[in-house]
Amino acid sequence: QLQLVESGGGLVQPGGSLRLSCAASGFQVDSYAIGWFRQAPGKEREGVSCISRRGGGRTNYADPVKRRFNISRDNAKNTVYMQMNSMKPEDTAVYYCAATLLLCSDSRAAFGSWGQGTQVTVSS
Repeated sequence: QLQLVESGGGLVQPGGSLRLSCAASGFQVDSYAIGWFRQAPGKEREGVSCISRRGGGRTNYADPVKRRFNISRDNAKNTVYMQMNSMKPEDTAVYYCAATLLLCSDSRAAFGSWGQGTQVTVSS
């Protein structure tokens, strides 16, 4: 059974950094494309970043996080990470990781397995 567990959320000041982890079980993390999504209060869940399946390892980022966030994968730990730097109050949201056998996408519908989410709050 595929399972994803996010961790690493918390409270950070504007300009600060956090690293989120997405630990996978029941499958090899590099056999799926893994995406990060976020949902702020009153807003739709939106795609943030994605890393493609093994071989490619291509990464995609939403415009608001380009050059600030970095997604990576550690196959030995079966975990995907998202390093978030220069954080802004508008980054405040619940962050989810999700898995798909399809190509990376910013569409929720493309992802069939989801974690429970981790809260990230950017505030002084």
